[in-house]
Amino acid sequence: MIFDIAVLGGGAAGLMAAATAGARGARVIVLDHAAEIGRKILISGGGRCNFTHLDTRPENFLSENRHFARSALARYTPRNFLAMVERHRIAWHEKTPGQLFCDNSARQIVEMLLSECKAAGVEFHLNANIGDVSKGDTFRVALDHDEVRASRIILATGGLAIPKLGATDLSLRIAKRFGLDIVPPTPALVPLTLAAPNVDLAGVALPVSARIGKRSFSDAMVFTHRGLSGPAILQISSYRRDDAEPLELDLLPGTDAEATLLDIKRQRPRAEPSALLAALPQRLARALVDTAWGRDMRCDLVNLPDRQIKALATRVARWRPTLSGTEGYAKAEVMRGGIDTRHLSSQTMSARHVPGLFAIGEAVDVTGWLGGYNFQWAWSSGYVAGISAAMS
Repeated sequence: MIFDIAVLGGGAAGLMAAATAGARGARVIVLDHAAEIGRKILISGGGRCNFTHLDTRPENFLSENRHFARSALARYTPRNFLAMVERHRIAWHEKTPGQLFCDNSARQIVEMLLSECKAAGVEFHLNANIGDVSKGDTFRVALDHDEVRASRIILATGGLAIPKLGATDLSLRIAKRFGLDIVPPTPALVPLTLAAPNVDLAGVALPVSARIGKRSFSDAMVFTHRGLSGPAILQISSYRRDDAEPLELDLLPGTDAEATLLDIKRQRPRAEPSALLAALPQRLARALVDTAWGRDMRCDLVNLPDRQIKALATRVARWRPTLSGTEGYAKAEVMRGGIDTRHLSSQTMSARHVPGLFAIGEAVDVTGWLGGYNFQWAWSSGYVAGISAAMS
């Protein structure tokens, strides 16, 4: 079988690239090892797919080259993708400012992309066990009992997150095979684990401000049996680098914790110490007071020295939990790192020194924040690669 373009991977980026290239006259085949297309799309957003964020900017992405995503994001914007969604009459809603979800099912996004591919004449080969990829006059993709030949190859098999869906390092291995460097991959948008988790706090949720270095996110956090999760933690986890800078949590965001606690002492001098943290969930407040003064401590606030209350305020406003790591790729939403963008053109997503080779989506060292940004990167990078590959 000989094609103009072989897209390796039938996820968000791969489907967008295939539909875009096919619509411009290229003969395209999508190869995927799964039996079903777009499985990561199907489980996203609680099954409703947070398919983009209207305020997507290059600043919402992590990469060794922070400017790399700029061109693709400008050429194919969230409004461009939303226009496709509306053309297919998919009902959507804005859950929080900028975050767009399907009203009904994420399957509608998969069906929309498959419809676009069908209209563009894209062929599919599922359950494809992709082996070696080599290059002579054309690229050759070895399968179990066959091979696919194509003038151009688009690497779109994603990253290592969510292995139960069949995540592999195939794109990274192929990229290395052709001399492209890899930024070491790590789990991102992932729950964090504590060195000494308090299982009694599992399920406790509260708004926090989470900070590592100069980066901070204010959102919800939830205690788990093994550590910390919730949007604020997932967001900040992408910036964690082996405890080079500690995680710092403000459990009373938007308040002056010291002034607030001292004011409570003045207003309620005969209250118990736990009254200082009445604004926090009860179980968490009790745990913090017990840690500060012991379980058996019984006295009125009036008998607590201000310096002790100030110390508790500091712990509440600048808690630095001791982390043991993350929940790993099994619980990560995406992979950070990937194919080094120094080897790719930001205008076309093509490899600079391997004519005909393209890389897109999560396989590339571009990782978005939580909230639809990674899908938008898939659409944008897939679009520019599809156009470029079709015109090559």
